[in-house]
Parts: sequence; C-alpha cells; structure tokens
Amino acid sequence: MATDVVMPQMGESIFEGTITKWLKKPGDKVERDEPLFEISTDKVDAEIPSPSAGVLKEIKVNEGQTVPIQTVVAVIDGAGSAAAPAPAPAPPAPAKAAAPSAPAAAAPAPPPPTRPAVPAPVAAAPTQAAPAAAPPRSGGERIHSSPLVRRMAAEHGIDLTTIPGTGAGGRISKQDIEAVIATGGAPAATPPKAPAAAPAARPTPPPPAPSAAPAPPAVSGGQVHVAFESAVPREKMYFGNYTVESMSNMRVRIAEHMLASKRVSPHVYSVDEIDMTKVATLRARSKDEFEKRYETKLTFMPFFVKAAVAGLRAFPTMNASLDGTNVILHKEINIGIAVALDWGLIVPVVKGADEKNVLGIQRTLNDLAERARSKKLKPEEVQEGTFSITNPGVFGGLFGLPVISQPNVGILGLGMIEKRPVVINDSIAIRSMCYVTLSYDHRVVDGAIAHQFLHKVKETLENWSEPVL
Repeated sequence: MATDVVMPQMGESIFEGTITKWLKKPGDKVERDEPLFEISTDKVDAEIPSPSAGVLKEIKVNEGQTVPIQTVVAVIDGAGSAAAPAPAPAPPAPAKAAAPSAPAAAAPAPPPPTRPAVPAPVAAAPTQAAPAAAPPRSGGERIHSSPLVRRMAAEHGIDLTTIPGTGAGGRISKQDIEAVIATGGAPAATPPKAPAAAPAARPTPPPPAPSAAPAPPAVSGGQVHVAFESAVPREKMYFGNYTVESMSNMRVRIAEHMLASKRVSPHVYSVDEIDMTKVATLRARSKDEFEKRYETKLTFMPFFVKAAVAGLRAFPTMNASLDGTNVILHKEINIGIAVALDWGLIVPVVKGADEKNVLGIQRTLNDLAERARSKKLKPEEVQEGTFSITNPGVFGGLFGLPVISQPNVGILGLGMIEKRPVVINDSIAIRSMCYVTLSYDHRVVDGAIAHQFLHKVKETLENWSEPVL
C-alpha cells in the first residue's frame, strides 16, 4: 500500500516550507520515523521522519522548492518493505513542484524571482513591523497570508489586497509577494473586477535566456556583489580568482530578519564591565562534582541567565515587545539563547527561566543546543521569547553589539571572560573580567532604564550567593 508523504505544518502560523535536503533517494528502503528529508520554514530547520516503513518510490518536490503545507512531496511503497528484492528505483521527478492537495491551487505558482543583493528603496516605507493579522479585502473577505508575507509586504510598501493569491484557498504565498516585488511593487490602484471574468494574470519577471551563461558579479573595493535565488540550494559559480556561493535558505531567513529588525528598531547600545571572579571561582570549584552528580557540564551561561532574570524582574520594561503604539509587558520571562550552527544561527527559548535554578537552566540549555544542531527543534521552541542573550565571547570576542531579535526590545551580549589587572581599593589586583553589552529599542527603552538593568545584572553576578550543588 502506497503512503503519501506531505509537507507538515511546523507551527500554527506556518503555511509553507522549503525542502533543503533529501536524506533518501528513490529506491531506498526507509523505516518508520527514520529521517527522510530536511525542511526550512520561517521559524526553524528540522528533519522530517518517514510516516511509514517501505521503499521510497517517488520524490515529487525537489530540493530547494517551497510548497504549501499538506502538499504531497513523496510516495512510499509500503509493500516494498516486505518484498525480498526492492523495486527498481523510479527516476527523480523533473524540476516541477507537486500540485497542492487543495483543489483551489490548480495553477502552479511561478518560480521565485531572483533576490536582489541590496533591496531597492521604497517611497514612504513603513516604520514599524508588519501587522499581526492580515487585513480584509475590499469585499470583506480576509486575506490569507503568512507572517513572513505580511512583513515583506510592509517592508516594500505593498498593499496585499491588490495581490491575487495562488496558494491553497487563495492564500498569498511567498512566491506571490516576491513576484510583485520583482516587478516594482503592487499597482497604485486595483482595477475593477468583472463579475464573471477570471482574475487578471499577475505580471511575472521575464525568464532568463535558457542558454546564456551567468555573468560574473561586479567586484568593487574587494567585495563581490551578486543576486541569489533563495530557493537555489548552495550552488557555486567560479570566476577566475574567486568563488560565488548562493545563500542557504536559513541564511536568507537570517538576512531578512536582521534587515527587518534594523529597519524597525532604533538600536542603542550600552556597555558595562563585570567582575566575574566570584562566579568563576565557584564554577571552578564545583564543575567536576556538578558533572559527576548531574551528568551535565556546568557553563557560565546559567549564571548570566539568572542575572538577566533578576534584571528583568527589577525593570520589566526590558521584558517587553511592541505592537504598533502598544507596549506589551510580559509576565513570563522566556529567554532566547543564540546557538551558532555550522550552517547559520538559531535562537531557541528557555521558557519560564525565572522558575528554574542553575541546574534546570543548564539542562534546558544543553538539550536545546543539542537538538538545534541535530535539527530536532520544534517550532514552538523558538517562539515566545521575551528577551535574548548572545555569547560572542565563547569565540574569543571582547564584546559585540548584537541586533535585537524581534519582537523583543533588548538583547544582552556577553564578551570573553579573561583575567585582567584592575584597581580595587587603590591596589592593583588580577580579576576575571567580562564586558557585557545591551542592545535596546529606543522606542521603548531609554538609556536610564538600560544602564540600571545592566547594573542589576552586574550586581547579581559580582555578589553571587546561590549554591549550584
């Protein structure tokens, strides 16, 4: 019996996904729950397990293609698992996307246009994030679109009511909005609709010449400028003494989020220095027993998380987000921790950080980091963060000025902990010192609050009293 493999919905607000890698090829035997392919969404990269055992009969959606949820991406022949010889492997499907299962999406979406290296300026660009909910069309029906689509529309000043969606149920997909951006934005006025006529076809960018070789990118001042397609999986082009490599899907997402954050939030930075000698001494004395007793290593990060919790409790404005002109003060303290991956960066969230002790935070951190690197995170584990911490110091950085993770209003950057000579009571002493930085959104947080928050973090760490064993 054949089993359809569908694009899963990796979270309530996610309506499409990009297949980044097939872990099996047609003709391979697969076991139930064995990793079958990798996907990338707005929220997380993940491995998708096989829904049944058998033989992978057909791949319907190729690597690099983005399709709506519930689209059939492959077929598994269940009978093949019981047969002695595996059936002859079916050739991979040509580069065409599988039609979505919903009948409304009869026509395939056009391929995503080439993404420009530098976004073109848009007149009267919005100064705040895209709305949390999609607006209704002129006829009263609600527009169906993902948060990513709404944010892209807001960034480029595009009215979503002017775009006919090609996704399931008339949903406006990422390809739809990219096609409009490539043609210079949505039209100023929506032409009147004929009652029974089909909607006018959306303008699409002219296709590239099929036989033309890619022109080498412009090289200026030692930098290479080239436009990439987000759906192209890590292609390389060689031009004499340099190589151009297309951005991965995660790298494209990071670029979009960072650019949106810098556009939306007026970033201000504050720096302080913390004497970590007391914490460093406690950790050095306890780490062997801690690992022996709890079977997990003790790092410095739980101490910084606890200190950040103390600062957020004392100054709740830092534990906030902005929705238009409304400041949302969160009662929960959920701290996102940036995790460096070989292929990018992700920020899993320690939920209820204020309710955990050092051991609980350390175990949560280790679990999230391990599953982030093995692509086992769930979408909800990278959502609902109210504050963030990043640690460039682990790579030897003196300090960094991080970009705020939206919709938070602050992020704490940790520098390297190193021994330095400092003056204490008019004497020079060798102490374990660490620079910390706070990036904050000046729409919500003023310098006075930011420096008081940093002072509370500093005070907590320099006067640490909580036991770790």
